[in-house]
Amino acid sequence: MSNPQAIVDLTHEVRRLAKSKISDINDINRETTFLALNALIEAARAGNAGKGFAVVANQVKHVSRRISEITTDLNKDLAGSLSTLTQLGDSMMERLRSHDGQRCADLALNMIDVIDRNLYERSCDVRWWATDSAVVDCLASDDASSAKHAGERLSVILDSYTVYRDIWVVDAHGFVVTNGRPGLYSVRGQNVAGADWFKSAMKTSSGAEYVACDVEALAQMHHSQVVTYSTAIRGGGRANGRVLGVLVIFFDWAPQAGAVVKGVRLSEEEWTRTRCMIVDSAFRVIAASDGQGLLTERFRLQTDGRQTGFYRAADGTIVSFAATPGYETYRGLGWYGVICQKPA
Repeated sequence: MSNPQAIVDLTHEVRRLAKSKISDINDINRETTFLALNALIEAARAGNAGKGFAVVANQVKHVSRRISEITTDLNKDLAGSLSTLTQLGDSMMERLRSHDGQRCADLALNMIDVIDRNLYERSCDVRWWATDSAVVDCLASDDASSAKHAGERLSVILDSYTVYRDIWVVDAHGFVVTNGRPGLYSVRGQNVAGADWFKSAMKTSSGAEYVACDVEALAQMHHSQVVTYSTAIRGGGRANGRVLGVLVIFFDWAPQAGAVVKGVRLSEEEWTRTRCMIVDSAFRVIAASDGQGLLTERFRLQTDGRQTGFYRAADGTIVSFAATPGYETYRGLGWYGVICQKPA
C-alpha cells in the first residue's frame, strides 16, 4: 500500500482488459454462430450426404450458445465486480486526497500563524522603542550629540535583534535624523516624507497605534526584501504626547520567511512534489519554498470566500490554504499560507 493510486490504476486497467476480452470473445462467438448456420443450410441442401455435417454444425451451434451464456455471466459477475472495485478504489483515493488536503490546510494555517506571531513581536518592538528616551530626546532637541547617542542606542538594539535590517528616526518634516547602521545604509539627511509608512505613522492618534506594510524590495536597503513597521515618536515618550516624528523598523523578511516555508513538516517524498508559499492580499508570492516568483508571481488562489480549505486544480494538484488569523493586537495584512501538492 505504499502507492494506493497505483493499485487503483491497476484495477481500472484490469477492468478495461476484462471488458475488451469479453467483447472479443463475443465477436468471435457471433462469427462461429454465423458459420454454424451456414453449415446447416449447406447440409440441408446436400440431403442425405450432408446429414453428418449437420450433426457437427448443430454441435457447434450448441457450443456457441454455451459460450454466449458463459460470457454473459462473466460480463455480469466479473465486469460488475470490477466496476464496483474501481468505484471503491476511486472513493478511497478521494478520501485520501481529502485527508491530505485538510492536513496541508492545517499546515498552511500553522505557517501563517508562525508568521503572524513573529510579526506581532515586530509591532510591539516599534511601539516600545519609540518611547526610548534616547530616541525621544533625539527629536526633542537639536543637539547633534543627542542624534549621535540615539544612533548608538539603535545600533545596540540591532546587535541584539538580528532580524532587522535597520532602524531609522525621522523628524516631523520627513528627514532621517539618525539610523542604527550608518556604515551599511547611508540614509541620514534623506527625505522620506512621501513614504506611506511615514504619512500614516504621523496620523496615528496614540502611542498604541502602529503602521504595518506589505513586503517590498526597498532601494535604501540595497533592494533587500523587508516588512516595514512604523509609529509616531511622541513628546516625553507618552502615549498621548505631541508627535515629534516617526520611528521606522525594517524587518529582514527573506531569511525569516524562507525558514518558515521550508520548515513545514513534510516527508522527503512529499517535498519532491510540494510547494509551500506565503501570498499577500493581492495573491503576490512573498515567500516560497522553491525560491521562485518572489514579489513577481501572482498565484491565482481560489478561496471562494473561505478562510481555510483546499481544492483540486485542473492539473490534479491539491491546493490547500489558510488566511491570516492575526495574533493578539496584530490583525494581519490579509496574507495566506498556501501549500500546493501534486498527486503521488
